[in-house]
Amino acid sequence: MWAEDGNFPGLYCSNILCNPWLSDGRTMILSSAWGSTLVILTVDVLSGDVLRISPSTSEFSWDVLTLDGDNIIAVCSSPVDVPEIKYGYLVNASDNTKWNWLDISSPITKCSEKVRSLLSSKEFCIMSIPVKDVSDNLTKGAKKPYEAIFASSKSKKHDACDPLIVVLHGGPHCVSLSSFSKSLSFLCSLGFSLLIVSYRGSLGFGKEAVQSLPGRAGSQDVNDVLAAVDYVIGKGLADPSKIVVVGLSHGGFLTIHLIGQAPDKFATAAARNAVCNLALMVGTTDIPDWCYFEAFGSEAKSNFTEAPSAEHLALFYDKSPISHASKVCFFSCIDVIVE
Repeated sequence: MWAEDGNFPGLYCSNILCNPWLSDGRTMILSSAWGSTLVILTVDVLSGDVLRISPSTSEFSWDVLTLDGDNIIAVCSSPVDVPEIKYGYLVNASDNTKWNWLDISSPITKCSEKVRSLLSSKEFCIMSIPVKDVSDNLTKGAKKPYEAIFASSKSKKHDACDPLIVVLHGGPHCVSLSSFSKSLSFLCSLGFSLLIVSYRGSLGFGKEAVQSLPGRAGSQDVNDVLAAVDYVIGKGLADPSKIVVVGLSHGGFLTIHLIGQAPDKFATAAARNAVCNLALMVGTTDIPDWCYFEAFGSEAKSNFTEAPSAEHLALFYDKSPISHASKVCFFSCIDVIVE
């Protein structure tokens, strides 16, 4: 299954309420990733009907907190907008397709004027990034565009772009959502633009997009990030000489791959808890199956063993960032002042 032209991509719920049921006993209220946004859905468990009830025109992320009878208390936010508490209720009790949302945030849940002033000068959008070099062996869903969240200053400089930080999520089967992050909003408030990439293999874009990455880790995901960077450069939104890449876990894996495979693309990088060498990891980790799945894809089960062969270890190494270590550009600058 793939997400065709904004249609329902499938359920991607990180949690479910203890009591998610409306009074009819058949309708569940869920939050689920839909592309780069978190949306609120009603799911009729008898008919299988799924309906998006958070505003479809909003690129903000919406998350259910609890139910109040048949009404919903939720939170919505964006990368540059602090969370607000919302109260959702049906416009007509006999029509479950139309919901109104009231802002019920109290002063205690609102940010300070200083923070509001800093963030009010920022904006964000969700970009659709076309897939480059589409091969015939990809499924239809894997050929569809993926997304990147771009956050920046509202006031554009005529002579220069703000430095760009490329942010990569872990997993790899996770997703970067358009919700508020203190750390990322802090970086944005310092004058950095942010490019938050959900490369193919991320959740929220359909089953075929998710399943396109295993077996292609270290190549497809790397190329997707590079294509997203080239996309914003082509739009005049980034200076090619002022680009940073950061990532956690698989995002760190990609970060190190990127500075090895495209060493001239990034001025600096920061990798947290990064997977650097799958050939070493497979014999020491508690998730060796993950190594096989991401390296072998659909052939992982037939190749899995607790004692990897020399051929397996060679493949793991080839798919690891460490195989590109010799191409990484290292710079060291030490200023010594003698008085």
